[in-house]
Amino acid sequence: MQNTLKACVTFDGVGLHSGKAVRMTLRPAPEDHGIVFKRIDIALGNRSVPALWHQVERTALCTRLVNSAHVSVSTVEHIMAALAGCGVHNALVEIDGPEVPIMDGSSAEFVRGIMRQGIRRLASPVRAYRVVKPVTVEQGNARATLLPCDRLKIEFHIDFAEAAIGRQTRTLDMRNGAFARELCDSRTFCSRADVEAMHKAGLALGGAPGQNAVVFDGETVESGGGLRHADEPVRHKMLDALGDLALAGGALFGHYIGNRAGHSLTNTLLRAAFDTPGALEELRCDPVMIARLPGQGLVWDEIPATTKRVA
Repeated sequence: MQNTLKACVTFDGVGLHSGKAVRMTLRPAPEDHGIVFKRIDIALGNRSVPALWHQVERTALCTRLVNSAHVSVSTVEHIMAALAGCGVHNALVEIDGPEVPIMDGSSAEFVRGIMRQGIRRLASPVRAYRVVKPVTVEQGNARATLLPCDRLKIEFHIDFAEAAIGRQTRTLDMRNGAFARELCDSRTFCSRADVEAMHKAGLALGGAPGQNAVVFDGETVESGGGLRHADEPVRHKMLDALGDLALAGGALFGHYIGNRAGHSLTNTLLRAAFDTPGALEELRCDPVMIARLPGQGLVWDEIPATTKRVA
């Protein structure tokens, strides 16, 4: 059955790129509501922005949703990953600014807030999309693919010039709370050169190495205490991918493979999948399928403490 929150949960933080304070509240929502953002700082007009693939304005740095009235919400990927990873299908996300708070650069605080309030079952069955035919998109040396699979699997391959990152590969079956255990505490990352370039462009004003981002400079890791996982960068890429795939508008059964992919390419992949006749099959989940969804079986003790470090 579909899920929503048992009670409201509020998060206070700053926007990664704007540096401005923002408050975000997740509210329970009825069945078939989906995930919808609402800009409560805007007084008039259409303030609601559905969390759907075709509402995405594709950018390189984050995932931005825009409605028909040009109202937008940016950096939605981490909260979308948390909602999907906790098995929440319906929620109203009220926010008093144009950007989701970055928190510690991961989804861990969102996951803990959601699970602290608890999940409530609703009457309607879960809507899902099953990948029937392979779909691949490419841009330069980056590629993203969806293959048929009876569950959601995420596979990612990265290759960075920074020696502290290098080549990393990981594959994860997203069943049984795997997102919370393995991915949710992995933080956003970039190179020192990227930080300087973004600052010159007036971006990443809320970024703080060691607080909400990991910065790599050659062999040096600037994270205020080391990495949470030896392969934290590729895990964060997988976190982002889950958040971006959650914009399908329903649970996804398929094997996602990202090779140097980012937010824009993953959204291009979703667009291609929905635009390709016969690539996706819409269905309602039976109990066997529900047992394979992310978030099913997740318990509080499996959520990692963000104080852990490996290096």
